[in-house]
Amino acid sequence: MANSIMDTERQFHIRTVPEEVGRYVILAGDPGRIPIIAQRLENAVQVAQNREYNVYTGTLDGEKVTVCSTGIGGPSAAIAVEELIKCGADTFIRVGTSGGMDLKVSGGDLCIASSAVRAEGTSYEYLPMGYPAAADFDVTCALAEAAKALSSDELGKRYHVGTVHSKDSFYGEVEPENSPVSENIKERWGAYLKAGCLTSEMECAAIFSVGISRCVRCGAVITAIWNVERSKQGLEDNVNDDTTRGITCAVDAMRILIKNDRLK
Repeated sequence: MANSIMDTERQFHIRTVPEEVGRYVILAGDPGRIPIIAQRLENAVQVAQNREYNVYTGTLDGEKVTVCSTGIGGPSAAIAVEELIKCGADTFIRVGTSGGMDLKVSGGDLCIASSAVRAEGTSYEYLPMGYPAAADFDVTCALAEAAKALSSDELGKRYHVGTVHSKDSFYGEVEPENSPVSENIKERWGAYLKAGCLTSEMECAAIFSVGISRCVRCGAVITAIWNVERSKQGLEDNVNDDTTRGITCAVDAMRILIKNDRLK
């Protein structure tokens, strides 16, 4: 009887084995951002690279920590989390970028995702319709604590905690008028705005849903690059693609989690 193509020593997509992966993981979409984040760790080395997945592992405060890219969107992010869990990981922080939605969010602000709108498809392979894609409470609290220490009451320097919007189509959001279902897109977008949705991105709902279904901890800090809704209202806004503060927030939050876990 032939073996399955999944019956390999290394994970099928991310190409890691358990001894190369830490319990704690920082996720980012862009493979190029992974070495930058890994510089925040001690003795970090690349342990795997395949497709959109770039994986480094080092230590933080004496604990093994892995940094892994997920590519763009829910399907590839879910694969990364699934295979990292198979290698022993149980605590995940996504650090990403987004477009602001709520008028209180300006470019450069940090958005801590306590939950995500499931306006994508991957989460429905994990959770029933109507079940919320919620972040882990402890991870969210650690991120909020870290973000508060890094923030001030200035344009582009604030932080917010709340719901984010996860989608599958980038251009469906930014150019809805080009879609045959544009009216549906615009109607849902307007509802999310009225409900106070902070920002729009592409991975949180999938990551949180995998976390819930696999009983691991997941959270996210998202940097708003800009806010088109502020521009529509003629409000001052930043265009800021610097993710340094978001990366610092994720690393500092992981330190908090490591410390708290040791006290349990």
